[in-house]
Amino acid sequence: MRSIKQLLTGSRVFFIVWCMVAAFGTYFCMYAFRKPFNAGTYEGLSLWGINYKVVLIIAQVFGYMISKFIGIKVISELRAASRTQLIIGLILFAEIALLFFGWVPHPYNFIFLFMNGLPLGMIWGIVFSYLEGRRFTEVLAIGLSVSLIVSSGMLKTIYFDVREWLPAVTEFWMPFVMGLLFLPLFLLFVWMLSVIPAPSEEDMALRAPRLPMTNTDKRTVFRRYGWGLVSFIILYTFLATLRDFRDNFTVEIWNEVDPGWDKNVFTQTEAVTSIIVLAVIGSLSAIKNNFKGFWAVNGIIGAGFIITAMATFLFQKHIISPFWWMLLLGTGLFLAYMPMQIALFERLIAHFRIRANAGFFVYMCDSIGYLGSVVLMLYKEFFMKEMNWSVVLMKFTYFQAVISVLLLAAACIFFYRSAVRVRKNDLAVAAELQNA
Repeated sequence: MRSIKQLLTGSRVFFIVWCMVAAFGTYFCMYAFRKPFNAGTYEGLSLWGINYKVVLIIAQVFGYMISKFIGIKVISELRAASRTQLIIGLILFAEIALLFFGWVPHPYNFIFLFMNGLPLGMIWGIVFSYLEGRRFTEVLAIGLSVSLIVSSGMLKTIYFDVREWLPAVTEFWMPFVMGLLFLPLFLLFVWMLSVIPAPSEEDMALRAPRLPMTNTDKRTVFRRYGWGLVSFIILYTFLATLRDFRDNFTVEIWNEVDPGWDKNVFTQTEAVTSIIVLAVIGSLSAIKNNFKGFWAVNGIIGAGFIITAMATFLFQKHIISPFWWMLLLGTGLFLAYMPMQIALFERLIAHFRIRANAGFFVYMCDSIGYLGSVVLMLYKEFFMKEMNWSVVLMKFTYFQAVISVLLLAAACIFFYRSAVRVRKNDLAVAAELQNA
């Protein structure tokens, strides 16, 4: 243990690799408790006239959404000493809920997917709290970014493999089995997170200290930056809704656009997407000036929206294949989604020296974002019931691309003006001190 801590403090390369592996492994394993159930189709089952898979997804997403609202307070006020116990307790709660999901018969077991989602929404904030506020945060978070992109697709492939090995296991018991398989690895990666040293003085000088927030801190943030933050939150809502919809119904979408699809397509598309997105995010660490970094992040987000719309248009015109559509759509979505989670608020806090942490901003966005996901699924089920999943995906892609670009422009204008005001105030203070 002592030698590991010495390496973490003495070797920059070892520190970066350790953090990337720990963050990737922890969050990848979390997805094993959250996502495998939606690889099932639950064919022929329904509740209240609604497709039972839709019921299950809404139940879990609703729990996940409530978890995000709870996380606004819990994650923003989280102290370092409490992180390890909290993350382990949350994942054990989620696995027990999956046990009851398998044990209780349809149609009464959907409530346990709500219980499963209830703790899982806070895992991201705990993991990122180990990484934020460092001069290499964007690089350290690459592991977390990879897991967000590839985990769902890879776990769907693993799900189908496990079902072939254990044919007697039903769709209702598979989520519990998947969680049980990944629990030992989860505990290993959490231990890796727990030995990461706190940010150094140099980190705090470059990126601002990240402290637990008080209610006064939260009110101050919204009083000063409310209009810009609201634009980002609405934008993120559309983005998270589209990303979650694509992920939850990817099996149904592939069945519609390419009936002969192979199960390995999930891993193939997400692997290519991860390479592209991570290369872009990793390059942000080369930008030392926090305000320039903030503008670079916004440029990447805007490019992501444009890619999603262009890919959908080309697919509708039969210029590209289903594989390339899903690949480019995923790439555009994650080029917008990942920088918002990993880098946007990190740079915003660092430039304006805001007394805050990234978890507070991300959980504000996530809580509303998953509410949007629930609304879209219900709207599709009641008002577009006969419409194919792929058509809903295409229509919403165009809608969110247009609205999000406008919101992004509004947020950029607000923060540019805020930066100008801060600069003028700093110059005025400097002039007064010089005259004195």
